[in-house]
Amino acid sequence: MKTLKPSFEAIEPSFGSSFRYAKYVQNANNMAHLWHYHPEIEMVYVNGGAGKRQIGSHISYYTEGDLILIGSNLPHCGFTDTNTGNKNETVIQMKPNFLGPDFLGLQEIKGIQELFDKAKGGIAFGMATKIAVGKRIEMMDDQPPFTRLLTLLSVLKELEHTNDYKILNAAGFSMEMQIQDNDRINMVFNYVKDHFQDQISLEAVAEMASMTVPSFCRYFKKITKKTFTRFVNEYRVVHASKLLAEKPISIANISFESGFNNFSHFNKLFKEFTGKSASQYRHELKSVIK
Repeated sequence: MKTLKPSFEAIEPSFGSSFRYAKYVQNANNMAHLWHYHPEIEMVYVNGGAGKRQIGSHISYYTEGDLILIGSNLPHCGFTDTNTGNKNETVIQMKPNFLGPDFLGLQEIKGIQELFDKAKGGIAFGMATKIAVGKRIEMMDDQPPFTRLLTLLSVLKELEHTNDYKILNAAGFSMEMQIQDNDRINMVFNYVKDHFQDQISLEAVAEMASMTVPSFCRYFKKITKKTFTRFVNEYRVVHASKLLAEKPISIANISFESGFNNFSHFNKLFKEFTGKSASQYRHELKSVIK
């Protein structure tokens, strides 16, 4: 079986700056759909629309834009594509100590270090916070380096104080791994991302990871806090959620396009994961997604 290497993204700061700032117009971020990781903390602001995201072992579908803070070496992919309807995606990437080893220890700043610690599980911020900081994040595009730095610090301070957020990997996602473990789990995630519409053999995935099936099952649950079968089913349900919002096709066809061979099984799992039937989910999103 062909193995898929995880993608390590090497990041250089923007010219004259201690961090990287990039603004992508009309889905031009070619890293958005590659499963990748990097030591830099990443902030992603999507100014509207909907899309699918995966951060660590968390998979979800967002609507009305997104504001995410992703911790160091936490693998991720998703955010925008040709169907999201957003105009811009802004990405800010900074090393954990991008202002020097002692700066985050200052009394005025130490709360930002606590924010970075929470980001190890991935943080999704709510609508009120998106509205409060979104325009400032986009305004940084036209600011000189020093002003841009001050704006970033003000945004981080606001994110530090808000209660309008959710930890995406709340049950834990262990990234304190050896390099070979990091490569192995990323390889498995990459494989699921590319093959979730097909029948996935647990035996084949275990072989790809050079493990027996029982060992692989224990390993995967230890890392992600969920079984491999649940992870694959979550990926398929989230993809189905995306199709329900974006494609005017039958729910039966959506279930098959999402990798489910049994329609009744799809209906059961969809309601289990979302708390709603597929038809109810589509009806409620009609007024949000176009």
